[in-house]
Amino acid sequence: MNNPIPASFAHDDSLVGTGRQGQRAHQQHLAHGERLEKRLYAVTDQVWCMVGNGLSNQTFVEGPEGLIAIDTGESVEEMAEALRAVRSHTSAPLVAVIYTHFHYCSGTQAVFAEAEGAVPVWAHHRVESNLQAMGGELGPSASRGLVHQFSIVLPEEGPDALTHVGLGLSYRQKGHAPFTSGFVAPTHLITEATSTVIAGLRVEITLAPSDADDNITIFFPELSVCVNNLVWPALFNVFAIRGEAYRDPQILLRGLDEILALEAEYLVGAHGPPLVGVEEIRAGVTDGRDALQYLWDQTVRGVNKGLTDGELISFVQLPEFFGRSYLTQQNYGLAEHHVRQISQGLTGWFDGLEASLFPLPTAERCCRLIEGFGGRTEVARQAEEALGDNDLRWALELATWLVRSEVDASGRADAGSSTERALLASVLRALGQRTTSANIRGWCLTRALELDDQLDLSRFRMHRFGRRQVLAGDPVVFIQSLRVLLDPIAAADVEGHLRWCITDGPTTGLLIRHQVAVPTDGQGADLEVALSHAALADLLSGKVGFSDAVAAGTIRVSGDLTQVTDLLACFELASLRS
Repeated sequence: MNNPIPASFAHDDSLVGTGRQGQRAHQQHLAHGERLEKRLYAVTDQVWCMVGNGLSNQTFVEGPEGLIAIDTGESVEEMAEALRAVRSHTSAPLVAVIYTHFHYCSGTQAVFAEAEGAVPVWAHHRVESNLQAMGGELGPSASRGLVHQFSIVLPEEGPDALTHVGLGLSYRQKGHAPFTSGFVAPTHLITEATSTVIAGLRVEITLAPSDADDNITIFFPELSVCVNNLVWPALFNVFAIRGEAYRDPQILLRGLDEILALEAEYLVGAHGPPLVGVEEIRAGVTDGRDALQYLWDQTVRGVNKGLTDGELISFVQLPEFFGRSYLTQQNYGLAEHHVRQISQGLTGWFDGLEASLFPLPTAERCCRLIEGFGGRTEVARQAEEALGDNDLRWALELATWLVRSEVDASGRADAGSSTERALLASVLRALGQRTTSANIRGWCLTRALELDDQLDLSRFRMHRFGRRQVLAGDPVVFIQSLRVLLDPIAAADVEGHLRWCITDGPTTGLLIRHQVAVPTDGQGADLEVALSHAALADLLSGKVGFSDAVAAGTIRVSGDLTQVTDLLACFELASLRS
């Protein structure tokens, strides 16, 4: 069977179409982009929703005392465009901002600029800490994941070009450059279900974890309007290919059931067009929650039967009737990936497959498989044959062996000859063009361009602290995140306690012992570096090296300078070693 899970990608290229910029993609994927086109929806005479302005929507609700802005996008420029659009419908003054979660709250300064001053900002109490964590310990992985999932580096024209990203037209739109960050910390923190009055309207706010643990659902009972981030214009993403924490369907179901219980006449999402009418909303939300329950229930059923991940993905397939609505179509992620995520979220990585207990290192395993199949030439021949026969799963596995059997200069199992890399790129392009999933298309085409040496993504495999990011965050978070940059070989014979004194902020410390860097409060340290928050941002972002900063006097060292430099040399950050 060439394609035992047909919903993931088409068997051949008969369903592949061509977009306006020459993009090659599944016809359903191309059609999905039409419902994400830029448009300001007049939901009611008091509610407007801007779709297609970025990855997320911006929503405006007018009350007796003024206008509430819900979510402010990814930049000041993005939010400014949404404000210009809504001003053709209302002149009500802006009096409040609400964030549904931490993903889309970087344009708030545009609201403040129009209001000519600060307005109250309502949000879950974890929004600010979640934003800070984005650039911390998992910064390179998170950045790399965004680049792949959201097609950020795909070309503007041609078969590999960006079409859309499933929940919006793009992660950022070129017309909004330079993408000025304008986040404003919440002034009103939500820690539990809350009933309040904003802009003269009664507002019911409930905690509703979604693709973030700080998500809230907002209901305006007088308008019968619900604003949420649980009902998406595609099957909800239990698994994000960019790499994120487990999203428990059991928790998601509770949030969806709460939305159903509201019986709202208008349902506005953080993504996609609004839904209007109690019956339409009930039908759409019911399908959405039932699809998630089906995936969870049947995965648990399969796990209890002892099925491995490879068996689960064919055992658990969504019934065809879930394809009747775009709300449950696989236009963003894929059900087979959600199934694997649910399985691992419940039971961990070991699925009972004996070989999974003690896998060989990647390069060694691929080398042995290639040898067992008769050598590189034979594996390449079979991969090309499988590709020609539209047996893409097998072609992908074979072509992957060839590339992953050799180690590159950085030590990753990711080399192979140019011909072998081109073969794998060809398989990935076929997959990217035939899948309905925006996530998979973006990932496959980005990886194909890297294999073809048209992209260099090496910078996304190392820690790069952004200067503005460090300045906007808590210095302690960034200093203590250095512990995941510790090179244990460099630290084999190194011990010491270094206090970091931020002259215009807090004090913290790192104690290096036993080849780990232990976070401390800095008390009792016999070594100290003192610097301003701005100087820390310059140092961590690589704007200046440590030695040059000491020479310039922007960093002051107390204690043995050689000891300090020896400690800093243990970290894989060039600016600390220079």
